[in-house]
Amino acid sequence: MEQPQPPRTLRGVLELNFAWAWVAGGVMALATALIAAIAELPVLDPDAVVAGVPAYVRMPAIVLGAIALDIIGVTLWRAWRDREERRGLQWREVTRDRWQRTHLLFALSGVGAWYLTYATFRNLKSYVPFVNHHNWDAEMRKVDEWLWFGHDPAQVMHDLLGTGWAAHFFSGVYVVWIVLVPASIAIALVFVRNRPASSWYVTAVAFDWMLGAAVYFALPSLGPVFTEAQRGQFADLPQTYNTHLVEVLWTDRVAVVSDVFGAGTLQTIAAFPSLHCGIMVTICLVAEYVGLPRWLRTLAWAFLVLTMLSTLYLGWHYFVDVLGGAAIGSFAVWAAAMATGNRVGLRPRLMRSEPADSETVSA
Repeated sequence: MEQPQPPRTLRGVLELNFAWAWVAGGVMALATALIAAIAELPVLDPDAVVAGVPAYVRMPAIVLGAIALDIIGVTLWRAWRDREERRGLQWREVTRDRWQRTHLLFALSGVGAWYLTYATFRNLKSYVPFVNHHNWDAEMRKVDEWLWFGHDPAQVMHDLLGTGWAAHFFSGVYVVWIVLVPASIAIALVFVRNRPASSWYVTAVAFDWMLGAAVYFALPSLGPVFTEAQRGQFADLPQTYNTHLVEVLWTDRVAVVSDVFGAGTLQTIAAFPSLHCGIMVTICLVAEYVGLPRWLRTLAWAFLVLTMLSTLYLGWHYFVDVLGGAAIGSFAVWAAAMATGNRVGLRPRLMRSEPADSETVSA
């Protein structure tokens, strides 16, 4: 049975229900509409259609599938726990306990805010070459050589690790990251039964998208693997999913720049900052602040290191992009803490979740 909720202030309700993530999405949607109108550019579904299903249907479906998995898992666990009492499967009881109306609306609001920021981010990223024609790759490369004492980071890694097994390994890391982000959103909204923690994380990722898009317009760059000056040093890498992705993204960029309406797709090449690294930093910091088990936190930090190495080895980013991404990911966590009320003064700290807020029901 749903517990009575204690009185809340308007500010408290907004902090727990992704208000600032929706604000970020709203600002990005307005920017998308204005740039599209002024520069005469299309607004597209960022992932087009996969297997006949548009992205705005797929993401809610992922969350609803996670909800179903949560119900099935808890129901089976309770049946096993109470097997001596022969209580059988308790589908309705589990659904009523774990998915009360308020928590269901909370999860759907979170995925809606996330998707709005993601969809507008992808469109804004595609607009960059039409708004700012300057390219900062040469400057980025010089900064990298200065930071690496005259050496190129990717070449150093190729010399140390070779261009065989390491290419396959880092390509795998890149693929895992692509799956990890939407999966982490679903986990935060479905399996983490703590509203302040979930709101903090989803809002932080929304801020990552917003800040990343803004910097793309300020400092456009392509990344080593796409620049004429450095492209050749990645030619010896074996065929992997990564090499296929590089070819697809470059083909899309050429098509979009040549005929933005006729291409029917978005270009998604932008190097500084690295949001692969930025969002992984966000994941690691939120994991620390909310107190996830040590093995999960260790795994997150290890994957962050692998993500940083993979972006350099495969040529997606300069080392300065990694630093910029880490700065944005860190700031997004702090800003989201301030926005969601997870703070003491100006210090991030997970707020205590009352039972009525988290609706955590013992399995």
